[in-house]
Amino acid sequence: MFEPATPQERRRYYREEWNVRDLPDFIREDIHMREFGFDHHGRGPNDRYRVFSDERRLSVFMKARFPFAAYSSVAFYRDPGRRKGWQRSELIFDVDAKDLPVRSCNCGGVCEECLSQALELVLMMVDTLRGDLGLDDIHVIYSGRGYHIRVLDPEVMEMESEVRAEILRYTAGAREPRREFGDSTGTYELEHFTIPVGYHRVFTERARHLFLHMGGDEEIDGVTKRTVKEIVKNRDLIRDGEWGVFKRRIGPRVYPRLVKGVSKINMRMVDAKVTIDLKRILRLPTSLHSKVSMICMEVKNPETFDPLDSAVPGFVYERK
Repeated sequence: MFEPATPQERRRYYREEWNVRDLPDFIREDIHMREFGFDHHGRGPNDRYRVFSDERRLSVFMKARFPFAAYSSVAFYRDPGRRKGWQRSELIFDVDAKDLPVRSCNCGGVCEECLSQALELVLMMVDTLRGDLGLDDIHVIYSGRGYHIRVLDPEVMEMESEVRAEILRYTAGAREPRREFGDSTGTYELEHFTIPVGYHRVFTERARHLFLHMGGDEEIDGVTKRTVKEIVKNRDLIRDGEWGVFKRRIGPRVYPRLVKGVSKINMRMVDAKVTIDLKRILRLPTSLHSKVSMICMEVKNPETFDPLDSAVPGFVYERK
């Protein structure tokens, strides 16, 4: 598992296992408005600007060419073959397990542990998108080495890159929380890791996820390696919700720098370039990720999804 697929295995997958009818509805609908791209030799998607007027034509192509990788655009165009006449684009978040800046494993690639960590982050982000931003048409896709969140609510599909970047910063917990609030009686310092509402709740969740997966050798801007080890040493307090005690253990002078450093790491947990790129192409759900021999697929129930059970093509089980 997680080994590259041979051309023979790719051919077998697309001719015996793959079925165009398994494409998610959000891909099948208006398929003629999307650009398709392909990588035939494992060197990147250099076969671009492909257009398929219907599912049957896509099926014929995939079975005949059994590509190394297949992609479709997040954008809809009047003329997708030339990427002209842009209409709208999905809002995308890309969480790649192999690129997580903080991982509880040392696999060097992808494994069950870091994939589980990536999915945990994705579930928190989906909860924020639904609960805080009121979005509903959200699809989680297992990409082979991580996850894509694809949002198709009409109100976000026409947003410009700048607005998408702001949504990303909020959803990822990558915006440093304000340290103070004021009213008629004065100004008070906020306990970032204890406020259970609004953005402070989002930031707290992401910080908790980060601290609980640290190994102790990570680098956080503005804090020393000694502080990082103190975080790991005291993270049972975080697990138990004792954020006030945790803050005192870290120290009031270090704490503001830690908040700033956490926000920067949170931003690196998601590939920002994917979110702001209105003309991005993403792996086509149902296609084979040939570098790791896993199926890119829509996750119907993220709470119970196990890629090592659901996303493994048949040919993997027959390898010696």
